[in-house]
Amino acid sequence: MSSSSAAPGRGDGAEKPPMRDALVAAAFRLFLERGYEQTTVDDVVALAGVGRRSFFRCFPSEDDAVFPDHERCLADMTAFLAAGADDEPVRRVCAAARPVLRMHAENPAFSVRRYRLTESVPGLRAYESSVVRRYERAPAGYLRARFAGPRDGALRADVIAAAVVAAHHNALRSWLRSDGKGDAEAAVDHALGQVRAAFGAGPVAAAGKGPEDVVVVVSRRGAPLWRVVQELETALGRG
Repeated sequence: MSSSSAAPGRGDGAEKPPMRDALVAAAFRLFLERGYEQTTVDDVVALAGVGRRSFFRCFPSEDDAVFPDHERCLADMTAFLAAGADDEPVRRVCAAARPVLRMHAENPAFSVRRYRLTESVPGLRAYESSVVRRYERAPAGYLRARFAGPRDGALRADVIAAAVVAAHHNALRSWLRSDGKGDAEAAVDHALGQVRAAFGAGPVAAAGKGPEDVVVVVSRRGAPLWRVVQELETALGRG
């Protein structure tokens, strides 16, 4: 679900790439030539011209060489969410998906090749699924903190986080299946718009105890009355 900033196919080859990028390039070349299951770490380091110790300093496992930028992207997402403590929470978690999109869109050819490889190797599909769960935990944790007041705040947080990841994943995979053609940003924005439309602005902070507290609920035009009442009860901490 990610791409290296200096992934295979980039640059003019005039300069020797950094060791991490050289390992990614070597790994992908061998995966495509021999097959993933037939390629060993020893094969990769031999082609890259480095030792085994160098490989494991860069990547915990062979799988991590296929997804070289997940840790950076997860760190970017977590930092982005932490900086938005006062923003509307649903909008913030939707915006937090952008680092993942940028990571793929900065090198479409590499992202498409990696997608095809992942689809053909069951072990890589399982690895990718574990990473997707980590992407879901980051916005869920942020939303749980923001929705700490209402009784169902944790449930709402988990549902919205899952919806954000599912919408982003659906749009991104459609773009990858099209060989990286079209506007990935527009496709992801459209998908995340469905999340914002479904969950509105999210519940406001739980009302305080003062007699002059005001609660504002934002609802979609034409929403059924039961939905409006439900949002109001959630905002008041009675849901």
